[in-house]
Amino acid sequence: MSPQGGVLRWPSPQDQGDGDIQRFCTTCAFGRVCLTDGYDKRALEDLHCLVEHTAPMHAGEEVFRHGEPFAAIYAVRAGMVKTRRIDEQGREQILGFFLPGELIGLNGLYTARYPCDAVALDTVTLCRFSFPQLSVLATRLPGIQETLFRLMSKDIVNAALLGGDYSADERLAAFLLNLSDRFAERGYSATRLHLMMPRSDIANYLRLAPETVSRVLRRFQDDGLIEVDKREVHLRSPERLKHLARCVLQQ
Repeated sequence: MSPQGGVLRWPSPQDQGDGDIQRFCTTCAFGRVCLTDGYDKRALEDLHCLVEHTAPMHAGEEVFRHGEPFAAIYAVRAGMVKTRRIDEQGREQILGFFLPGELIGLNGLYTARYPCDAVALDTVTLCRFSFPQLSVLATRLPGIQETLFRLMSKDIVNAALLGGDYSADERLAAFLLNLSDRFAERGYSATRLHLMMPRSDIANYLRLAPETVSRVLRRFQDDGLIEVDKREVHLRSPERLKHLARCVLQQ
């Protein structure tokens, strides 16, 4: 579906460009680096050559697992990925959801091992970047290092948002607005969202009970803030949602 207006539906793997020397995915976190004029052309070609495209992964398959050696970071090309931890009693904790163009795996840098699992929520394709080679190339392309620092600091901010003593209404409103902003950054509608993740995953991520998420969504709909049709959510009053989530969003 065209990005202009309408509901966001993730492109299929067949819709994606190859990301070779002639074409690099414009939604990727490294897209600004690749598409900026003035860089050494050989360095840009080296960056393109680092990209290894994965075969399509299906819902439930793991990109990497907790404890595996950190060797690469991944850019989502199509689909959606969640990161999670599972404790010794088998309880799952959702850490985040990643959309096309966003990077996963950076949190493995500190310990040199991935501290979580990354799991496909639907059919997913990825670009794999060897981190040792990427680190060397960053000395020639400062934009790469800048992008990595910016993304790591963003992860810290997002983690802090979940630690506050916020109400269920505040958390869910902030969650919807965060997705809205990220969808809009990719050229899709900011008010019509397709939620690939089940509500149980949303609840887990927000540290709420699933029935609480369902109840708040119903109340938001009754109050005219949103309209829900299965996994389609239409933000009918973004300004009221922003007011509701203001204490979360100002952090």
